[in-house]
Amino acid sequence: MNSKVTFFPVDNGDMTLLQLADDRQTCLLIDCRIRRSADDPSDTTPDVASELRKRIKKDAQGRPFVDAMLLSHPDEDHCLGLRAHFWLGPVQDYPDDDRDQFQKRIIIRELWSSPMVFRRASKKLTLCDDAKAFATEARRRVKANRDSGFNVSDGDRILILGQDKDGKTDGLEQILVRQGDVINGINGVGQNLLKSRLLAPFREQDEEVEEELSKNDSSVVINFSIRESSSGDCFSRFLSGGDSGVCIWERLWREYTADDLKYDLLLAPHHCSWRSLSHDSWSDNGNDAEISEDARSALAQANDDAFIVSSSKPVVDDDNDPPCIRAKREYRSILGSTGIFKCTGEEPTRKKPEPIVFQGARSGFRLAVAAVATASVASAAPPRAGSDD
Repeated sequence: MNSKVTFFPVDNGDMTLLQLADDRQTCLLIDCRIRRSADDPSDTTPDVASELRKRIKKDAQGRPFVDAMLLSHPDEDHCLGLRAHFWLGPVQDYPDDDRDQFQKRIIIRELWSSPMVFRRASKKLTLCDDAKAFATEARRRVKANRDSGFNVSDGDRILILGQDKDGKTDGLEQILVRQGDVINGINGVGQNLLKSRLLAPFREQDEEVEEELSKNDSSVVINFSIRESSSGDCFSRFLSGGDSGVCIWERLWREYTADDLKYDLLLAPHHCSWRSLSHDSWSDNGNDAEISEDARSALAQANDDAFIVSSSKPVVDDDNDPPCIRAKREYRSILGSTGIFKCTGEEPTRKKPEPIVFQGARSGFRLAVAAVATASVASAAPPRAGSDD
């Protein structure tokens, strides 16, 4: 059994499933974007909810679940469809047992949530209803942990990512992950199969810096080290940073070593946006826009034969950002002649995109070419892997 990382085609948005190399494929879902049109059988929008359900397990009561879910930041394109497709509340109150299997909401056994990205985001935008629901569920779980002396079961578990200012995370040490710390496994499972190092958000006290962070969509940044198989001794690195902007990548380069940022697989931040690489606007400045060398350096720590994935619409040569054609060119330059750039909106074709699946290998990752086994519905048609063009 090999580890897997699956990127779902959600246009400009993120939805990624990380599965460990154990027999039950313990999983972490990073963000979601499930549009209403994706739930309409007559619409051509990819049905990513069904694709997700094919890959996750059911519990003894027949309830679908993910072992954990991480919200990188509370923009709508990273949490859309949360209320419709996931159960938010105590497991003992789960109301969907009599519904059709594909209508049952998915239980989240453990939440990975950062209070800082919610606070910073709320300064500049009104949170969407799905983001508010996630925040409410995170607060419920924190209270459940406090009230029980941090002795809770699946469905109430939570990890708080990052130490907040003004003592807001004091007393939560048992569920707190500080910047730079490593999370072993997922919800206590597979501790020798996954090491997730929290690189950001940065803890700040300076209000001027806080304002800069809020303006640049400070997101959770994690470098995952994933064991390629249960019997193997090699780890593959997957770097994920949500919509982190240029100032975050500049600071990551200043405060961490090159090895801390090494990757075999990179999710291009902010859907291949130029604003993760530059302070200048692409639409205003075009090819005169100056790149930030520090941000580029942080994003350029690709191992040989690495992949960079843009979770976005097809990347075309126009003024749009994201995705931005010049950002794609920079990422291709970073990869050199041995790496491969992929876009979820283009694989295997632009007219009919399907999930892109990577498997852990003894050296980095490789594109999955075999049929993807389904965990819940054995009769479902398997997705196809992307091409190598």
